[in-house]
Amino acid sequence: MGRLVLSVIAGYVAMFVGVVVSFSVLYIAMGADRAFRPGSYDASPLWLVLSFVLSFLAALLGGVAAIAVGKRAKAAMALAVFVLLLGILMAIPAVTSKVDPGPRTGDVPNFEAMQKAKQPPWVSFLNPFIGAAGVLASTKLRRPSTA
Repeated sequence: MGRLVLSVIAGYVAMFVGVVVSFSVLYIAMGADRAFRPGSYDASPLWLVLSFVLSFLAALLGGVAAIAVGKRAKAAMALAVFVLLLGILMAIPAVTSKVDPGPRTGDVPNFEAMQKAKQPPWVSFLNPFIGAAGVLASTKLRRPSTA
């Protein structure tokens, strides 16, 4: 049981690092004008599509890390359940928040963009399912043993 908990923690940390690093690189590459709709902090359609891809890849990384620590696919399954449940719980306050970041003017530093970015409510509920699917897909990445 201890190894399973450790594998979920390791997988989630790997996912977190993967998301932070890849989204930061993506934001730097795209710039504020392509990451957001003009004059606002609303995520652009291009940003949303690319964020789904990067989220899936980060989830794959997390699943691989969980399997590496847990030594079996059950670790990825546990991580997928954790990602799904935590993601749905975190989506609720994100959707109900009424904070208005105001208009966006000019270039916005990465950290400020992360704090003020807004996405459609359906994205907040889709992300946990993308994460869980990515984690579960990691179980198919193992090479068959040649015993």
